[in-house]
Amino acid sequence: MVTQTERVVSLAPSATETLRELGATDHLVGVTHHCEADVPPVGGWLNPDYEAVADRDPDLVLTADDLQADIAADLRERGHEVFHAAPATLDEVVASFADLGAAVGLPDEGAALARRAESRLDRVRRLTPDSGALPVVYCEEWSDPPMAAGNWVPEAVETAGGRYPFVDPGDRSREVSTTEVEAADPDHVVVHVCGHGACADPDAIFDREWDVPALARENVHVLDDSLLNQPSPRLVEGVETLAGIFHPDALDA
Repeated sequence: MVTQTERVVSLAPSATETLRELGATDHLVGVTHHCEADVPPVGGWLNPDYEAVADRDPDLVLTADDLQADIAADLRERGHEVFHAAPATLDEVVASFADLGAAVGLPDEGAALARRAESRLDRVRRLTPDSGALPVVYCEEWSDPPMAAGNWVPEAVETAGGRYPFVDPGDRSREVSTTEVEAADPDHVVVHVCGHGACADPDAIFDREWDVPALARENVHVLDDSLLNQPSPRLVEGVETLAGIFHPDALDA
């Protein structure tokens, strides 16, 4: 018999959101200031308060991404049980839903969540083109300096029927030059600045000295950063959102 983990501290917004989709937020006893959950905060994503974590007396602490690898190691040294997920590709993100479900004692729910996510992604793949004159897309994760989004974002764009010449799937986000963006001549720019939600300024793109003459204001799109930056079920919604932007009639089928 699988036993659910009763007291969970989540130090990653992606883990918190995945728990929500699993119907397990009632097990949360602590989160970061960046998580959307009505439970006591225990610090930030990259600067959690270890004493506050200990005060919550968790059975399991959730961390994510290579940037939290040292935090996960510190917590283990302090005697905490830690589940750490660091997906780099779209497939790994989906697989992490099942892994997290198993870690908190909900393996069936986690596996079902992963299957639903994959089914939604497969639907997008079926309904959007995967060859021919696909729109070129530039996704900006950070604006000062401009950084092209990496990890799973290249696959998100490709799944949604776009072409992404800036970062290879699974590679980290990287700074891009004006010359690179001009050479790619993007049909769409997607701005999803980390930590800014949906509050980035799309007009700032045109304040730069970029020579991309075909780029129109209506083809600069601001997305809530959780839709692309967060390796949670929100990413599936992000892929569907991109497909609707690149191919407006595709998902009506």
